[in-house]
Amino acid sequence: MEHALGHLLLNKGAPFAFFIMKLPVILTVLGIVVLGTWAQQLPSVTLPPCDSPEAEAAAQVALEFINGQNTHGYKYALNHIEDIRITTKADGTQTYQMEIEFLETKCHVLDPTPVPQCPVRPKTEMAVEADCDVALSKAAEVMSVVAFKCKTEAESNEDICLGCPRLVPLNDTAANQFVVASLEVFNKNHTLNATFALFEVGRLTSQILSGGPKFKAEYAIIETNCTSSNGICVPLKHTEARHGFCLAEGVGLMKIDCKIFLPLAPAVDPATNATVLAPAFHAHTAGPGYTPTIHALTHHKLTPLHDPTTSGLLSAESAESTEVVLVVGVPIVKREVVVSDTQPQPHRCPGKVKFF
Repeated sequence: MEHALGHLLLNKGAPFAFFIMKLPVILTVLGIVVLGTWAQQLPSVTLPPCDSPEAEAAAQVALEFINGQNTHGYKYALNHIEDIRITTKADGTQTYQMEIEFLETKCHVLDPTPVPQCPVRPKTEMAVEADCDVALSKAAEVMSVVAFKCKTEAESNEDICLGCPRLVPLNDTAANQFVVASLEVFNKNHTLNATFALFEVGRLTSQILSGGPKFKAEYAIIETNCTSSNGICVPLKHTEARHGFCLAEGVGLMKIDCKIFLPLAPAVDPATNATVLAPAFHAHTAGPGYTPTIHALTHHKLTPLHDPTTSGLLSAESAESTEVVLVVGVPIVKREVVVSDTQPQPHRCPGKVKFF
């Protein structure tokens, strides 16, 4: 009787004993499932080559946006992509973090010439370079800029061109007197039935010659409500006024050439068919809605920081604080694999330099 009861209890405990024996296996399987689910929810990071089509496409979006935000000075062109990092979330949305170098062109922001047709200012003319960190978002195949910060600097030409013109501050008294005098010459001699006022000085250079300093000035002009230079002339609204960009140079006697643009047509958003407000261009002259500003700098700068949502995507710390699964966009060679010295190694970044 006692033997039968013990045998019964042993049989009833068999499933429990089996469960205890298999518990490590069950926990291992559950752990794999949990870890797999957790890994799927983590954002993944890809590091594509800087010359890849997706990197170039993102850089072009960044360029168009930054040029659109630039309301003074000159348009910029893409020189090269220095680095790119793409973070993909579980819902498929992507964040692009890029380091891009842009170069100043000779096209003023009011010039309607497309950027690909704008010549880049060469080093001999003291080129201006902008190094920008840009964050973009891509959702439903639509890419947009979230934030950017730029550092803009002019290069010196002293090492490659002795005795060449040097940049002078945009508020230099003598150079600005030259600008005013050259604009007076233009207003007296053109046949446009309008008087133009100074909109902003773009660039001033001075070169010391035997006959005195030779100035070269680049500046933008705007049409006023006057048909002659008599009286008080007020700039017209941007959508009504003709604009121009002038190049003047000389010692005493001067030559001046101005290119005139048609009034700025209001832009239309293709998605909503709504009229987009014209940007508030930065003016160096008085008029309705314009604030006079004179720079002591020798060149115009891009907007140093644009981060309206305080995204945190522009700091190195924020890029390291998020736990991610790294997926490198180029082949990785394992240590145990012997690679021939003659075998070319994949190059990821920086990208190809387009100008210099």
